[in-house]
Amino acid sequence: MRFLLLISIIFLTSCAKKEVRNDSPVEIPVVEIKSDSVFLEQEFVGQVYGRQDIPIRARVAGFLEGIHFKEGLPVKKGQLLYTIDPQPFKESVVAAESELAAANTRLVKAENDLERIKPLAEMNAVSKKDLDAAIASRDAAEANLQAARANVNMKEINLGYTNVKSPIDGIIGKTNVKEGEYIGNSPGSVNLNTVSKIDTIHVEFFLTENDYLKIMDHIEKNKDTNAGQRRQVPLKLVLADGSVFPYRGKVNFINRQVDASTGAILIQAAFPNPGRIVRPGQFAKVRATVSSLDDALLVPQRAVSEIQGRFSVWKVNTDNQIEQQQIEILSPYNDYYIVKSGLNKGDKIVFEGIQKVSNGMTINPKITDFKSQVK
Repeated sequence: MRFLLLISIIFLTSCAKKEVRNDSPVEIPVVEIKSDSVFLEQEFVGQVYGRQDIPIRARVAGFLEGIHFKEGLPVKKGQLLYTIDPQPFKESVVAAESELAAANTRLVKAENDLERIKPLAEMNAVSKKDLDAAIASRDAAEANLQAARANVNMKEINLGYTNVKSPIDGIIGKTNVKEGEYIGNSPGSVNLNTVSKIDTIHVEFFLTENDYLKIMDHIEKNKDTNAGQRRQVPLKLVLADGSVFPYRGKVNFINRQVDASTGAILIQAAFPNPGRIVRPGQFAKVRATVSSLDDALLVPQRAVSEIQGRFSVWKVNTDNQIEQQQIEILSPYNDYYIVKSGLNKGDKIVFEGIQKVSNGMTINPKITDFKSQVK
């Protein structure tokens, strides 16, 4: 009996201590739809080149005798890079100089013969034919002397080509030949290395006809009316790791024609590269402004749900109740979507916890200021 009484007391006590149900609305972060003027950008894949990329070539054939630089480091204009065995070229210079001396001797003899025949011809002691022959011999000897001098100059030039020097200030790459290797020049001269000037880099990319016309229309609309000139659209360079290069570029070359086979036109842009970070051969994306919009409605992408190409948000009505709202997207913009229809300026939508809400649910909206993470 006492046991049953004890059980009854415990049961009544537990019921008395039962917590009161909390029916207060859940606090949910929301953002207010705002409008802003935006510049729509588009990315184009391009390849990086140096401001100058000069191949270092051998102009004479021979065995490579020396390499006089460190790969990947800066070199100066006129700095010695390679030496080719000069001995055969020195011998050819000596031979050419010997032929020059012989040609000079033949000229002296021809001039002396002419000097002897002239007075005899005036006295008719020799025929006019003999005089003409002496003059022709002198002229031929002079021509042979000039040819011998030119041959010496050429042999000396070839000897100079055994010292391969840098044509510009720049950074030199990895050598394509090693000491002791024979360097031929047939059928074409050997590319020993490349020196690049990269304080400014060039990025080449292609635009379709539509993109080209769209960008040119944007440039024309933003023309400086005071100067009457087109205003350069600053370009951004997006590197392979997704980071944006800190220096802006500008177009410095547009090809004269559209490639009929691809329907694209070649564009070249120049970017300052003072730190020599970007190197030739890299692939990068050029980001260009193609159009602009005034009073565009911006919605954070993380607040938008997509199912089979249909976009929707959770809208908060005046009674703080949740409604699913279908929207139409015009285009992405950084980490926003530009809304074409379905929302108005000042509307509030759920920003975080969209998986926790449902139609008709009442919430306690907490206004959140969304800050874009895209620079």
